[in-house]
Amino acid sequence: MNVVGVFDSGIGGLTVAREICAQLPGVDLVYLGDTARLPYGAKSPDTVSRYALQCVRFLEDVQIEVLVIACNTASACAIPALRKTYPAIPVLGVVEPGAQAAVNASKTGSIGVIGTEGTVNSNSYAEAIQALDPSARVVQKPCPLLVPLAEVGWLDHAVTELTLQTYLKPLLEGTAEHDPIDTLVLGCTHYPALKPAIRKTLKSMAPDRSIALVDSAEAVTNELSKLTGDKPGLGSRRIFVTDLPQRFTRVANTFWQGPLPEATHVDL
Repeated sequence: MNVVGVFDSGIGGLTVAREICAQLPGVDLVYLGDTARLPYGAKSPDTVSRYALQCVRFLEDVQIEVLVIACNTASACAIPALRKTYPAIPVLGVVEPGAQAAVNASKTGSIGVIGTEGTVNSNSYAEAIQALDPSARVVQKPCPLLVPLAEVGWLDHAVTELTLQTYLKPLLEGTAEHDPIDTLVLGCTHYPALKPAIRKTLKSMAPDRSIALVDSAEAVTNELSKLTGDKPGLGSRRIFVTDLPQRFTRVANTFWQGPLPEATHVDL
């Protein structure tokens, strides 16, 4: 399979596209960001599924052969509907590979998940992790401020550090219901852009502990490689957005390394 479609509600999914291009440079990649209707994280599951189906209809028209849902909220809410509607296209989400990576990384079974409200409220990561390891203890924390901080490029900023400290404190301290975590799942595709800041904050708050970070972009790329295999040469890259290509390109430099393909506006 040579043509990989990557779908996200907006810009954060570029961290997944970037990882795919880095690890599987020979594949042809088509990226669609639904920038007209972001964010998905605060929308209902039915609305997210409806939007995702419309987006994948476009990707089907450009003849993708495999689909990666690079949006944690859409992965949590829309994959059953997508697999039913498009049975000929293999569909990979970021939740299941991320859950497997978290179970593999954790030594104590105490796993933290940070993400949007939609992802956390869906309980998708907790269910996927506990399906793999019923003894795992999962604590989740919605972190709505991290997406705008990443999009404005405040990757190493005092405000970002303070926000991370506030969000991560209950996960690191533990409660009567859960132990302090030893593994943290980055349950939003914006968050890999903040990975250095997250590592720095974890080290400052828990200097004597080693806490594994699980990046779902890396995990889903590993799964994708089983379908695509190694392809020679360098594949094509195409980017489509549903609103404001200029803004997308400006913000996208935070999430993409190297020259960025020109974004093309499409109506769904």
